[in-house]
Amino acid sequence: MEQNESKWIAQLSEMALASSQVDSSLYAKYDVKRGLRDINGKGVLAGLTQIGEVQAHPEGDEAGPGHLIYRGMDVEDLVAGFLPEGRPGYEETCYLLLGGELPSREELAGFGGLLGSYRDLPHYFVRDSLLALSSRDMMNGMAQSILALYTLDDAADDVSLPNVMRQCLKLIATFPLLAVYSYQASSYRHAGKSLVIHTPRPDLSTAENFLHMLRSDSRYTPLEAQLLDLALVLHAEHGGGNNSTFTTHVVTSSLTDTYSAIAAAMGSLKGPRHGGANAKVVAMFEEMKQEVTDWSSDGQVGDYLLKLLRKEAFDRSGLIYGIGHAVYSTSDPRTEILRGQVEKLAAEKGLGEEMDLYKRVERLGPEVIGHERRMYKGVSANVDFYSGFLYRLLEIPRELFTPIFAMARIAGWSAHRLEELANGGKIIRPAYKSVAPRRAYVPLDRR
Repeated sequence: MEQNESKWIAQLSEMALASSQVDSSLYAKYDVKRGLRDINGKGVLAGLTQIGEVQAHPEGDEAGPGHLIYRGMDVEDLVAGFLPEGRPGYEETCYLLLGGELPSREELAGFGGLLGSYRDLPHYFVRDSLLALSSRDMMNGMAQSILALYTLDDAADDVSLPNVMRQCLKLIATFPLLAVYSYQASSYRHAGKSLVIHTPRPDLSTAENFLHMLRSDSRYTPLEAQLLDLALVLHAEHGGGNNSTFTTHVVTSSLTDTYSAIAAAMGSLKGPRHGGANAKVVAMFEEMKQEVTDWSSDGQVGDYLLKLLRKEAFDRSGLIYGIGHAVYSTSDPRTEILRGQVEKLAAEKGLGEEMDLYKRVERLGPEVIGHERRMYKGVSANVDFYSGFLYRLLEIPRELFTPIFAMARIAGWSAHRLEELANGGKIIRPAYKSVAPRRAYVPLDRR
């Protein structure tokens, strides 16, 4: 039976490949924007939003730095507001993205208190869903739990804005629990590790709660919490066109429930072309540290990067993970913000030499790519380049890198879901042109 099954699968797979591949010249003939992007990487305009904006460079200055805008506000200005004060910024960012305005001190305290009151899961849910049905993949485990939460909501299918806002706030509050508990359950069931479940504390921020629940001793330094919080702020939103947020818009436009829409976004973010890149960066550097004997040598590091591009090193994909972005060309503003802060933690952990290696690759990567390949726009280090290193400095398991991304981006997904519903638009349905030749049906006995 297994041999017969394998035969059929192999045969149908070959047929599917032969009948599905489209002549690449036809995309130019019919002016099709593959991936809804033109040859320069610029996205096709598919919607309007007031939530987030990604700018490759200032208008009229193609050599200028990139910008990330939250509700009309440059994220650099947002970070400059909370970081020097030594307070967390993710909750303030959530309020801004959801409501469109910055909160007052009193509003921020009240909002934090509301999230704290929502930051809980029934004991039977933790036992029966997270622990009993643990997954080896944290993103799938979280998506499974999100769909399970549907069954606990008496108004799960109500798509009125107040109800969806309630659902989104609860998801924002509980995502750290879903991520950590999914990891703990998987480690216990599949890796034979001790099971440690910490109850969240309503007085802690999102970042603090994550570290408190993840670590068996619940201990963390102020700098560790501050940098994880910063990473959450920088990942919270990235315009309506990124793959998972666009997925949220598409699925929301069908008027399905919140849990289904967010689970669909999770499926998108799980992909290594989207949310899984920072783990790839860390793995790539682990091999690089073994292959390059002198980390301070531009020649040795450059040679290794060339091997990556020529599919002679790491996973043979031809990619330098963390270098390049679909939109940004000159610089990714999130990288510019994160680099200096990560450098502080690397120094605190005694890993300054490794930080220097990251900075060397950041400098050499675009040069090597430019010499080796024809480029239609510039390339630079993206946020994944340093976020994975940050999580490693925080001793966060690699399995949680993408769930942390989701833990941040749930704010942006929520804001875009609310925006899609508020505008009452049509169901999103782009067109695909068929290029298959017309054929007549052949009766079975004549095939």
